[in-house]
Amino acid sequence: MSDFFDVALSRRSVKVYDPQAEISTGELTELLGIAGRAPSAWNLQQWHFLVFHGKEVQKKLLPIAYNQQQIVDASAVICILGDLEGHLNIDPVFDPQVEKNEITPELKEILAGQIKGAYKRPEYPREGAILNSSLAAMQFMLAARAKGYDTCPIGGFNASSLVETFGVSERYLPTMLITIGRRLEEGRPTDRIPVENLITFAE
Repeated sequence: MSDFFDVALSRRSVKVYDPQAEISTGELTELLGIAGRAPSAWNLQQWHFLVFHGKEVQKKLLPIAYNQQQIVDASAVICILGDLEGHLNIDPVFDPQVEKNEITPELKEILAGQIKGAYKRPEYPREGAILNSSLAAMQFMLAARAKGYDTCPIGGFNASSLVETFGVSERYLPTMLITIGRRLEEGRPTDRIPVENLITFAE
């Protein structure tokens, strides 16, 4: 098991992959399972993973991602989808907890009221979809690094074309693409703004 701090500090956005390297469906499923352990508002897990695994489907994605070579050279590409209708997960999330006496039916109803109230706000479904799915995306990238894979988050793609080409439900909002594979070149080293410049202690 890799040390978390080694994983976090060694992660780079890698754009040049070994096109011969493969990742199994089982490995992808395992990594996405770990991604799905990310925190989310009310534990609604407002994400879905659209997986491009195989050169033919990755080639189909290539023009949608503005012909970035990493799309086809990576071992797979994950599209992180944010769930705009996370409130529909109330029963699947909370009913098992009620059945196991982890929460009471009364608490479920309180939480359901909070959730339904949030989703009535026009801005919340999109904000919640992006925020929570991004947590899963980061967890996926760290899990991949811990397993010896490299990744790169990609915001540059035609979301509407992706939705149309791959029949993505209106329930979901494409948040980002993430390539995963074995690097041929190190990710470009980047500096960070001194953390002291980014911290304010409230008084």
